[in-house]
Amino acid sequence: MNRTTLSLIAGTTALAAVTAFASLDSPSAAKAAPEAAAQLPVERTGLLCPAPSMSDIADTSYTSFTPVTKGAASGGTAQLRAADGQSADGPAGAQKGGKSGKGSGKKGDQPVLTPKAPGTPVTGDTSGAETPALIGTADGGFAPGWTVQETTEVAAGTGRGLQGVNCTGADTEFWFPGADTGAGRTDYVHLTNPDDSAAVVDVELYGKDGAIKSSLGENLTVKPHASDAILLSTLTDERQSGLTVHVSVRSGRVGAAVQALDDKVGGDWLAAAADPAASLVLPGIPKDATDVRLIAFTHGDDDADLKIRLASPDGLITPAGNETLHVKSGTTTTVDLGDVTRGEAGSLVLTPTDQAVPVVAALQVIRGKGDKRETAFIPAAAAVGTRATSADNSAKGTTLALTAPGGTATVKVTASAGSEGGSPVTKTYTVKSGTTQDVDAPVPTGLKGTYALTVEPVSGGPVYASRTLAATERGIPAFTVQTLPNDRGMVAVPQTQEDLSILQK
Repeated sequence: MNRTTLSLIAGTTALAAVTAFASLDSPSAAKAAPEAAAQLPVERTGLLCPAPSMSDIADTSYTSFTPVTKGAASGGTAQLRAADGQSADGPAGAQKGGKSGKGSGKKGDQPVLTPKAPGTPVTGDTSGAETPALIGTADGGFAPGWTVQETTEVAAGTGRGLQGVNCTGADTEFWFPGADTGAGRTDYVHLTNPDDSAAVVDVELYGKDGAIKSSLGENLTVKPHASDAILLSTLTDERQSGLTVHVSVRSGRVGAAVQALDDKVGGDWLAAAADPAASLVLPGIPKDATDVRLIAFTHGDDDADLKIRLASPDGLITPAGNETLHVKSGTTTTVDLGDVTRGEAGSLVLTPTDQAVPVVAALQVIRGKGDKRETAFIPAAAAVGTRATSADNSAKGTTLALTAPGGTATVKVTASAGSEGGSPVTKTYTVKSGTTQDVDAPVPTGLKGTYALTVEPVSGGPVYASRTLAATERGIPAFTVQTLPNDRGMVAVPQTQEDLSILQK
């Protein structure tokens, strides 16, 4: 704490004391109960989108959406710009408006989305291997719940299929169970720095035998307003499947995501798992999944013993032969669950059998068979909370999964206007305790283009959600899954008032 701050505190304390001395005997100094913190719309939001692909035949679309929020500020803007090391007040670069043209994605040619108003999505497209990572900011009425979806189609080669990721905010710690340095996999961890100063980052790998010792992941520098993609296999000579990647920031902050690409079964983005917790929910396993693999890790001093249950449409069931999972401290443990959903919607629920030990977890999910297989990932998710938002939905190929593991819940789902036309539609659903439902999500009336879904629990227990995008490409069931945690459109603002009585104690 600097001298100016100390002087200010001292001056403020002295002023409060003088005021209190003059008011001690005043009847107006009566005590008043403190009010609860007010929930108000956020006024500024930052999002980071990783560079979508290194394939020359990749086609990427971005969809920006801000839900209409009661009490939000009027006016404001939302903008995405290339993370190319430019200063914060540098040029915005690309064209503005609905859809940007196809281009190399270099500085001055990256897609920049300029929403016209909250409640209507805006899309932009790009192609090729040169599209950079994007840094976005939204303020005013565009900030509460601002969501950007990055979806990429790769027709052939390593990681072919559909890859999708929600652009996320910067933070200082991330866990990614489900990465791989084995034969046939090419995994990158993407680190994006939105700030004016460099960030210093450590990337640690944990396998079946514990931490993989390597100094190559220590003290990595990410330049200001820049992004780096680090090939995980360059950090170690060990080749292992089922790794957990831990990204910790020594100084500054970054956005992080893992791009997992496979030679045979496609690929997708592995988003960061929910914070370590004793109980976890991994929502929205596609009902036609042919193979599901659970990856779990605990970093504490104690081993974790977990009960595995599937929240099906009819309630919680225990998968035969996979009733529990033992996770040794400091190690990554994997278990193959096969076609655990057996043709029905499902979510995995992990709870401690005895002692509560925080864990992180994710699922690798495969659809299709033989050489027609495709991969996606479902990390453990936080509950929807007040509201969650999912962009880039279509009338066909979108599945919304809702899970209520702890109690029956009522959920309101709103389909926004379409990006090129259409009117919003709202439906309400009841999700019974312990179940997962693939709901018949609403579609905007007269839809043209894509649209956004907003999920708002109305009553009952906590709700977890995910959205699956699916498309058949050359006979391959391509798909991608994004979980729907709280969109952080609201923030608690404490109510403050003068209380001079504390000086009498």
